[in-house]
Amino acid sequence: MIKKLQHKYALSHQGAVDMIKAFISVTVSSIGFMMSAGILYILIDDLLSGGVKTEKIPVYAGGSVAILVIIAVTNYIQYNATFFSTYRESGVRRTTLAETLRKLPLSFFGKKNLADLTTNIMGDCAQIETASSHWIPQLIGSILSTTIVGISLFFFFDWRMVLASFWVIPVAFILISSCAGIERRTVRKLTGVKLDLSDGIQECLESIRDLRSNNAQDRYMQGLEDKIRRVEKQSMMSELNMAVYVNLSAVVLKLGIGTTALVGGYLFANGEISVLTFFMFLMLVARLYDPMQISIQNLAAIIACGINCERLDEVLSHDIQTGEDKLTNVGYDIEFDHVGFAYEDGEQVLKDVSFTAKQNCVTALIGPSGGGKTTVSRLAARFWDVNSGTITLGGMDISKIEPETLLSNYSIVFQDVTLFNNTIMENIRIGKVGATDEEVIRAARMANCQEFVDLLPDGYNTNIGENGSELSGGERQRISIARAFLKDAPVILLDEATASLDAENETAIQEALSKLIKDKTVLIIAHRMRTIANADTIVVLKDGVVAESGSPADLMAKDGLYAHMVSQQKVTQNWKM
Repeated sequence: MIKKLQHKYALSHQGAVDMIKAFISVTVSSIGFMMSAGILYILIDDLLSGGVKTEKIPVYAGGSVAILVIIAVTNYIQYNATFFSTYRESGVRRTTLAETLRKLPLSFFGKKNLADLTTNIMGDCAQIETASSHWIPQLIGSILSTTIVGISLFFFFDWRMVLASFWVIPVAFILISSCAGIERRTVRKLTGVKLDLSDGIQECLESIRDLRSNNAQDRYMQGLEDKIRRVEKQSMMSELNMAVYVNLSAVVLKLGIGTTALVGGYLFANGEISVLTFFMFLMLVARLYDPMQISIQNLAAIIACGINCERLDEVLSHDIQTGEDKLTNVGYDIEFDHVGFAYEDGEQVLKDVSFTAKQNCVTALIGPSGGGKTTVSRLAARFWDVNSGTITLGGMDISKIEPETLLSNYSIVFQDVTLFNNTIMENIRIGKVGATDEEVIRAARMANCQEFVDLLPDGYNTNIGENGSELSGGERQRISIARAFLKDAPVILLDEATASLDAENETAIQEALSKLIKDKTVLIIAHRMRTIANADTIVVLKDGVVAESGSPADLMAKDGLYAHMVSQQKVTQNWKM
């Protein structure tokens, strides 16, 4: 049962145990309230039969106190098991979700956009938190307590009165459950249009400069308004669909009052039940149906919440990348051995790729766009796992190394730089946890950051805005390169690392890189031939295969694809308006 609850409601083991405690406490508390009505029934029966005997007074008093204690204790347990435990579990769930996301392969993120993942972490977790604290325990507790009370009444009172009072409850629940499939489909559509809207708003905010520069903001906003209208329409459809079933179930419940009165009146008129039993059942249905109506509403909310649980479970149940956390590599040569790889769409990106990036050497990946260069660098860092063949680091198969352990040996500079809304000092310090200010500044100077840092009002303590909005593209990229210098890992992956730099800064960075690569394995992707002119080995990728490989001189002598690319760039450099 614990495993089932964990899977269904994205709970930890302790969260599932606490939810079971909540079920039990709500059930016992509800039965306690019913028992108080039982004592009242016995007391009135004694009064009508000739009065309460003195020796029974302590029994009534003791029973009343015992019931009060049971209600108080179970309510205390219920409060802790539903509210306190749920809020604690919500924190655990978000942390677990973040930890799982950290270990998922990038193939998973290729299927998700930022709005979708944000909704997972914030919206879905919040919805399940509400369900766990307000809906699920109360629903299960009400069902269990009502079932127990109904069975007890069946044995101790007239079974016909029990049927007249309780028949509406399973009918109402069956009615509301029958809409589960329809409601899930409706909520799934609603979730889809909400994600589409969130994605559109985020895209609008990120691309507002381009929209304005192309006078396209009016057209884009019209499309955004259409998405808002779709959300509005689908929300109304979802609410209307559930409201129909909830209200029909409520009407069915109210029929129980009528059948109880009719059956009870008939049996009382025929002398088959006492007046006290008749009024007790009338009092019971008045007490019973209002909480059951709330339970039906809770069931409807839980059905709608099922989509949130499925979305969270999709993340938490996804296969994560695992492996050994101890390295046994000998050196840091990266070897691709007959590697094949395809993304989720099935299109083969790499086909039987084999080459070795040796330690203390610069290996350059070049070739036409779409040839697989960036894919090779991502596979080398195990951002994805290969479909065939093997990739080794110093003889170790990287698919058997825990990703974080593997990445501790890599310094990576991407073409698309990500910076944080913090100071330059802290943005560079990400490269090495606990680095001193002196180490950060040394790395920044190696990356040629000093010239623009000196012009900033607070130097290295200047806040650079969201994603470095206060800096130019070249300045942002130099900060990213400074991180790699600070980390000083034995393997360096550079994906168009100097693409945003002018010729002067590119030369300075290349001089700094030459100091950094001693005894290191360097894998660099570049389109500018001058960037990789001094590489030890060049691997030319075209259409997912190694078209050529060798030193720059050897490849020029072959007069193949590399030589053609060099000559084309020379023509481009001489181009004039």
